[in-house]
Amino acid sequence: MERKLSVGETLGEAFSIYRDQAGVLLPVAFWLFLAVAVLEGLTEDDAGWLLAAIVIGLVIATLYQGMVVGLVQDVQDGRRDSSVGELMRSVLPVLLPLVGAGIILGLGIGIGFLLLVVPGLYLLTIWAVTAPAIVVERRGVFDALGRSRQLVRGNGWVVLGTILIAFLIGIVVAISLAWIAEEIADGEILKIVFSALASTVTAPIEALVASVLYFRLLDLQGEQPAA
Repeated sequence: MERKLSVGETLGEAFSIYRDQAGVLLPVAFWLFLAVAVLEGLTEDDAGWLLAAIVIGLVIATLYQGMVVGLVQDVQDGRRDSSVGELMRSVLPVLLPLVGAGIILGLGIGIGFLLLVVPGLYLLTIWAVTAPAIVVERRGVFDALGRSRQLVRGNGWVVLGTILIAFLIGIVVAISLAWIAEEIADGEILKIVFSALASTVTAPIEALVASVLYFRLLDLQGEQPAA
């Protein structure tokens, strides 16, 4: 019987890894995004420093995304063998390509959405597994974009559906935390903490879904991930 990519199975695996590896994913995310929230809070009245804080935030978010990809690669055999430090260090050699790809994806998909939405959805789909291609296969930015398109080909609707559902889940969680923050957060410190908490809970979702999609697409094509 022909194997097919499934939205439900992909999301199920992603959230299963989320649950099993929460002890790694959440503490690392919290401290990284707390640092970003504090930096943005301290620089919000200074446009120059705020821009610097946004750039630093992008780098930190990219580092975290790369770590999650490495973690998913590590647990493909059923257990995690690498420490958090090892996962972080494994991302450093490809951090610049990851940041470059993130900028291109952001600009391309953003402009695509401005052009009647459909081009944005198309780019969102074909570039869905660019980050895993960079981390796992050590590809350059444009090579990874092409590799992502190659892997997604023939499974575009399922990939898009998976991404959109994961995005909606993240949005619901973020809105819920924002509402709680508005209700109980009194003062800048609590607002910063809740901002970090929102990123902590939602940041793993996108990276986990992209990573699981990547390994499932590899498997469908009969390919083995790089060692």
